[in-house]
Amino acid sequence: MKRRKFIKTAGLASAGGAIAVSNMAAPAIAKDRIEIAMVATWPRDFPGLGTGAQRMAQRIKDMSDGRIQIQYFAAGERVGAFDSFDEVASGNAQAYHAADYYWKGKHPGWAYFTSVPFGLTYTEMNAWIRFGGGQQLWDELAGGFGIKAVMAGSTGVQMGGWFNKEINTADDLKGLKMRIPGLGGDVMAKLGASPVSLPGGQIYENLVSGAIDATEWVGPWNDSFMKFYEAAKYYYFPGMHEPGSMLSFGMNASFWSKLSKNDQILIESAASMENDVMMSEYNAKNGAALASLIKDQGVELREFSDEIYDSFGVAANEVFDEVRGHSALANKIHESFLKSRSEVGGWANIADVAYLRQRNRVLGL
Repeated sequence: MKRRKFIKTAGLASAGGAIAVSNMAAPAIAKDRIEIAMVATWPRDFPGLGTGAQRMAQRIKDMSDGRIQIQYFAAGERVGAFDSFDEVASGNAQAYHAADYYWKGKHPGWAYFTSVPFGLTYTEMNAWIRFGGGQQLWDELAGGFGIKAVMAGSTGVQMGGWFNKEINTADDLKGLKMRIPGLGGDVMAKLGASPVSLPGGQIYENLVSGAIDATEWVGPWNDSFMKFYEAAKYYYFPGMHEPGSMLSFGMNASFWSKLSKNDQILIESAASMENDVMMSEYNAKNGAALASLIKDQGVELREFSDEIYDSFGVAANEVFDEVRGHSALANKIHESFLKSRSEVGGWANIADVAYLRQRNRVLGL
């Protein structure tokens, strides 16, 4: 799909389309057939995020031999990207595929179930959710909003972002208008930047027009598709804001509770498989995409300095203090996150990090 056509269709939903959707028969659970309306925060056919959501919907259909039917609505086709949560919580749709940190305005605890600054990598996140109490806390938080959510994808460690100027010190961030959601945006605000939250389909035009000075999105594979290099040449890494961005398949809790145990396990299995497949796809494609950005598009790859990263750390601690003060549940989520980051991350440092350091030294990588 051409990028300009993609962006135009991703950001808008016609009034006629909305009327047509409202007149559709409400999806329901029948004895032999289950119909699910699934909304997403991603544009249709967007590589990785969108195609992964669509792939998971098809997988659920295939695993049930067509008994579970999912009608997939990309961002703007039924509701706007950021309206997906309310659409599912209200029961107007049965499920969404999204990054749960988009809902941090409802409760800051949601951010932890996508990614937070200086947070968990993909493997650490999986360990926390499955064996560190993360899923139970997610259930407690989501249940208060009428949602049941499970892991359904990951993009791994994200890049620090695209900037239209060099970022040599933390002072260079002051006054910068940057598209960056989640608690990462709050960190940037502490450093004097102006964070903006935009759906993916609206980023390019805002960057080209100068409405924003910088943006983060995902990584080389997705970012090259979006052609951010046409508006910004400085590509910074690593991203402190999203070290292991987990995606969510969120379902209306009432709908979920009416499913048989067998169907619940089927859906969880399909989502868990996508959690693995999507991460594998990003790992397979990001390297070649980055090489092409540098060689073919003249992108300048830069690494944030230690001084800037130290500033990120100070600001992140201030943000976390505010989150912990929000509520007992927010504090409980944060404490559980800290425990897993220490225990799982400590083991990763002894195993993965130490091995990679030595492998790269020996091979000259």
